Amino acid sequence: MPSKPRVAFFTDTFHEINGVALTSRKLTDFALRSNLPFLCVRGGSETRTSYESTVTHLELKRGPLAFDLDKGLQHDPVLWRLVGIVEEELLKFRPDIIHVVSPGDVSEIGVYLAKRTQVPLAISWHTNLHEFGAMRLDRTLAWMPAELRKNLIQFSESQLLNMVLAFYGLGNVLYAPNGELVRMLEERTGKPVFLMKRGIDTALFRPSRRTKNDGILRLGYVGRITPEKNVRFLKDLETGLLAAGVPQFQFLIVGDGSERTWLEQNLAHAEIPGILRGEQLAEAYANMDVFVFPSRTDTFGNVVLEAFASGVPAVVTNGGGPKFIVNDGVSGFVAASDGDFIARTARLLNEAPLRHSMAVAALEQARGESWDAVFEKVYDGYQTALAARPSAHDHSPQP
Repeated sequence: MPSKPRVAFFTDTFHEINGVALTSRKLTDFALRSNLPFLCVRGGSETRTSYESTVTHLELKRGPLAFDLDKGLQHDPVLWRLVGIVEEELLKFRPDIIHVVSPGDVSEIGVYLAKRTQVPLAISWHTNLHEFGAMRLDRTLAWMPAELRKNLIQFSESQLLNMVLAFYGLGNVLYAPNGELVRMLEERTGKPVFLMKRGIDTALFRPSRRTKNDGILRLGYVGRITPEKNVRFLKDLETGLLAAGVPQFQFLIVGDGSERTWLEQNLAHAEIPGILRGEQLAEAYANMDVFVFPSRTDTFGNVVLEAFASGVPAVVTNGGGPKFIVNDGVSGFVAASDGDFIARTARLLNEAPLRHSMAVAALEQARGESWDAVFEKVYDGYQTALAARPSAHDHSPQP
C-alpha cells in the first residue's frame, strides 16, 4: 500500500459559510486527524504561516482592491503580489501534488506554482460558475426584450462554460460532486475524473436538537440568499400552499445574501434569522419539518444532507446535484416542475404519516455518509495522478 502523498491545497474560501468552505475545512481536518502532511493555502485576516501537527496553514491577506463576489466571499485581483511568499512555503513543504478548487484568486496561484514547479495538479469542481454567471446576467438584463435576452444568456453561458473547462483542462486529475458532472468533465477534458461527494457530521446535526413543538409546520431553507439559488420561488411556493389550504406553516430561512430584503418584504410567513453556525444551525435544522431547496444550479447540496441528518425530508428540483441525494418518494421528493414542487410540498404538509416515514428514511440515509470515506477516495485520485507522473515522488519541485 503506497504512503499517502504530501498535498498542497489551495482554496478560495475557507472561513465563509458555503459548501466549498465547508469541504475545505473538513479536508484539512481529515489530514490533521490522519497525521497526513498537508499544506492549506487560503485567504485570512493577515498573511501568516502557522503549524498544527502535520498540517501547515498559510493565510493570505487580501488587499484594498479586493471586491465581493458574493456577501462574505472576496476576490483580490492583485493577490499575485504574495506569490513569492507562497512559493517559498511550497518549496519548503515539498508537495507531491497541488489541489485547487476553482478559478479564484488563491487557486490561480496554486495552478501557476504547479506548472512552475512541475508538480501534478488536481482540480475539484464545486460550483457551476457558468450557470451562476448566466443567471446574474439575466437579472441584470431584465429590461431587454425576452427573446433577445434569452439568446444572449444562452450564448454567454456557453462561452463561460468553455472558459471554465479550459481552466479544468490544466489539471492532471479532476474531481466532481455528482455523476452527471463526472461524465461531462471526462468528455470535455479527456482527463481522469473522480467522484468527490460530501459527508455529514451526524454528531452535530441530529433530530434530538429540536426545541419547537408549537403545532406550526416549518419549511426550512439554508444557504446563500442569492439569485442563483432561485429563492424568489419561495414566494410562489407560499402562494401555492396557501391556495391549497395546507395546515399552518412558516418559512425558516437561514442565511444571508442580496435577496434577503426581497424575501423579507414579500413573504408573509417567514422567519429569517440570518447566518447561523454550529449548534444554533443544528437546532434550526431540527426545528424544520420539511426542507425546501429550489436551487437548480447546486452541484451537490450539503444542506440537504444536513437536513437529512436532522431527520428532515426534502423537496428539491430536478436540476443540479441535490436530485442525486434525495431518494425520490423515500427520503423526499424530486420535483419535475414548479407546480410539482408546490404539490409535493403540500402533500408532505398535509400527510403527517408520510412526513414521518420520510424523516426516518432521510435520517438512515445520512448515517451512511461519512467525510472520511469521501476523502479516502480523494486520496485515491491523488495516487492516480502520481502514477502518471512518477517523477513527482522525489519531493523536489524545482522553480
